[in-house]
Amino acid sequence: MTDSVATNLGGKIVAVIRLSRWREHVPFTIPLTVIGGLLAVEPAASQVDWRLFAVLAANVLAMSFAFMLNNIEDAPDDALDQNKRQQNVISSGALSRREGAILSAMTFISALALYAASGALALLIGVATLALSYLYSAHPFRFKARPITDVVSHALMLSGLLIAAGFFTFGREPREVWLIIAAASLFSAYGQFYNQVADYEIDKEAGLKNTAVLLGKGPTSALGHLSILMALVCMLAAIVAGLFPAWLGTILIIGVVITIIFPWEYDMRGNPAQNGGNVQRPGLIIANLLALVWLASNLGWITIV
Repeated sequence: MTDSVATNLGGKIVAVIRLSRWREHVPFTIPLTVIGGLLAVEPAASQVDWRLFAVLAANVLAMSFAFMLNNIEDAPDDALDQNKRQQNVISSGALSRREGAILSAMTFISALALYAASGALALLIGVATLALSYLYSAHPFRFKARPITDVVSHALMLSGLLIAAGFFTFGREPREVWLIIAAASLFSAYGQFYNQVADYEIDKEAGLKNTAVLLGKGPTSALGHLSILMALVCMLAAIVAGLFPAWLGTILIIGVVITIIFPWEYDMRGNPAQNGGNVQRPGLIIANLLALVWLASNLGWITIV
């Protein structure tokens, strides 16, 4: 293999990884899926098994498909902006549209197969997740550019359905777990409202008709704060209902205190934080810590006294 061929192959591999935009979704996909599975097995004092890792991989691939398709569908518009053109591997020419379509189709099929391996209910939820992932970005549907459906699809696709897939891989009767699914969806809705407020002027000039453009910047910001409040109420109700081990509270309190003492300056997208955006990154760090420590305890890798 010549140096030029090796260099070209290496560039393609890097482009494929960038197309998945894994850094943008893996940090929330892991804790949501893991917590969903643990909420199902903990009441019976049982352990998760290989199916948790199968549905976790399925969720990661489903989110990769969603972001890959978004890059493909947004490529013509991103090509008109210097910064977006370099960030989008389809717009920049690192991958062709055909290559992107083939890769996204392979990712879709792989996710579907892993959902099927995780059980019938997980498969049904996975199909819904993949369908929303397609409808969110693909023309002519473009849920992301339509009011109301942009927020609802975002909340379900990127949060609610992920935790539901983890739970229904092992459980059948969610009961109070719906509080956690609702809380995750509301947190995701806040993220959508937050991003739309930050992009309000750009989206309005581009002629988009999303929720923020329909309602205005002020009402959309208020809805974002309301979503956070409702999510916290749902989480508090879930904690009171005893859905989580009591010892997780210690880790949560330490994480919250550290976040308050050392606030972050940037939000998830790397922009200067505003309207609560400075808690997005530390919030995900705390969520991952809670989920992974809880998982390690469930599997017997660590002992919590």
